[in-house]
Amino acid sequence: MTHDEPSRRFTAIYHRHHRQVYAYAVSRAGRTLADDVVADTFLVAWRRLEAVPEGPLPWLLGVARNVVRERFRDDVRQASLAMELRAWVVEADADVADGVADRAAMLAALAGLGEDDREALTLTAWQGLSARDAARVIGCSSAAFFVRLHRARKRLEQAMTDTAPVDRRRPVRLTAQEYSR
Repeated sequence: MTHDEPSRRFTAIYHRHHRQVYAYAVSRAGRTLADDVVADTFLVAWRRLEAVPEGPLPWLLGVARNVVRERFRDDVRQASLAMELRAWVVEADADVADGVADRAAMLAALAGLGEDDREALTLTAWQGLSARDAARVIGCSSAAFFVRLHRARKRLEQAMTDTAPVDRRRPVRLTAQEYSR
């Protein structure tokens, strides 16, 4: 391995996955703390470059998850995340595009879920991870993650039903495209 090879590998990993790690950090810690989470995550990746697997995204998100847990106290993180989710709801309410009411209701319902439910849903819907990769991020078996995801979807569906107008009875499906508008 040449002297420049680790630097090139790290740079490639950074450029390929920075946006996804940032999105994960925002969903877990809010925008105000996301840059710090991302910086710490990639610092760990640089220091442990030999441990970074070929498919690095689940590993990077696992590191980001640990950074959030270690660095930020629950109350600070929850307050920041709640503020972020409220901002998304306000932003969605102000938007005039089709489906805004559904998006706003979805974000409001998501904001009302517990942290574990939000994490399971956002890892698969926003980050696009498979259940196997999301299970690696969380540190559980694929079977356990499927159970968590199923329960989270049920709770989200119930929250959507509780906050939705009576005539809206279609099933809830999260897609990354809905959140990138």
